[in-house]
Amino acid sequence: MDSAPHGRSSLHAAAALAPVTLVLGGARSGKSAFAEQLIANHPGARVYLATAVAGDDEMRARIAEHRRRRDPAWRTVEEPYELAEALVSAASGAAVLVDCLTLWLSNLLLAKRDAKAAVAALLETLPRLDSPVVFVGNEVGAGIVPDNPLARAFRDEAGWLNQRAAAAASRVYLVTAGLPLMLKDETK
Repeated sequence: MDSAPHGRSSLHAAAALAPVTLVLGGARSGKSAFAEQLIANHPGARVYLATAVAGDDEMRARIAEHRRRRDPAWRTVEEPYELAEALVSAASGAAVLVDCLTLWLSNLLLAKRDAKAAVAALLETLPRLDSPVVFVGNEVGAGIVPDNPLARAFRDEAGWLNQRAAAAASRVYLVTAGLPLMLKDETK
């Protein structure tokens, strides 16, 4: 089996993109790099729709590192809140990587926005897209029960978001230790 950077399998990267793909994993699992691999061979334009907010020096450094290692062929769009609208605008024939759903959800909750309505709007947008989209998200439900209401609400909302995104996706992967495991493939 061929090996990709960081030991990730390139087996899945050769497959044609599904209309909607969800890539889940824990922190530093290799999910973003794997998602980038999935889109790397797309013959058309590629858009990196980033949801992170650079609220402190450490986050600014993380964002800079993501930008540094990204192939310059990507067009980057940054949108921390209005993901559905940004996705429609960014797609227009380009394959879109959304990194990440979990940061987007966190942004919504911290800004006291209606996360349920935003998730519904995003999912309603997917069937209207004319381009493939790959979502990256964190699987946060395998840890301990958080000790505060905001963290518990975040964990619950993230779990529901992942379930709804997985239901809407044609393909779903779980990445652990840089290794992708296909959980769902409705493209066959």
